[in-house]
Amino acid sequence: MQNEERYLREAIELARANIGRGGRPFGALVIRDGAVIATGVNEILATNDPTAHAELTAIRAASRALGSPDLGGCTVYASGHPCPMCMAAMRLAGVREVVFAYSNDVGAPFGLSTAAIYEDLAKPFAEQSMNIRHLPQARSDLYAEWAHLRDQRA
Repeated sequence: MQNEERYLREAIELARANIGRGGRPFGALVIRDGAVIATGVNEILATNDPTAHAELTAIRAASRALGSPDLGGCTVYASGHPCPMCMAAMRLAGVREVVFAYSNDVGAPFGLSTAAIYEDLAKPFAEQSMNIRHLPQARSDLYAEWAHLRDQRA
C-alpha cells in the first residue's frame, strides 16, 4: 500500500507539472517489479493528438523501453480515471492492474469525466451515438495473408 500511495502521488505530481506547462491535469506511470518503467502526461494540447492521454503516452514509452508491445506484469498508476480508450489499450498491452487517484465523479464538474463514453459504449452498436456499421467484404483473405507471412517470418 505504501508504494501504491507513492506511485499515485508521483502520477499526481506529473499531472500538476503538466498543468504548469499548459497541459491537462493527467499523469501516469508504468511500474514493473517495483521499478518505474515509464511515465507520461496528457499531451493532447501540445500535440493536437486526441489519443495523447497520459496512460497512452506512458504505455508507448514503456513499450519502447522494454522493446516489446507486451506489458504483462506491469501496473499503471494514473492521476485520473482512465477513459475507455486507455483501458482498452492497457488490456491489449497486457497490463495486469490499473490504479487511479481521481474518479470520474470528481472530474465531472470540471469537464474531465469520461463516464458518458463508458455508458455509450455499453449500448448495442445500433443505439450508440456514433454510427457503427459492418460492411463485409466478398474477398476476406486479408487476415489469412497476414498469418501466412507472419508464419514464414518466424
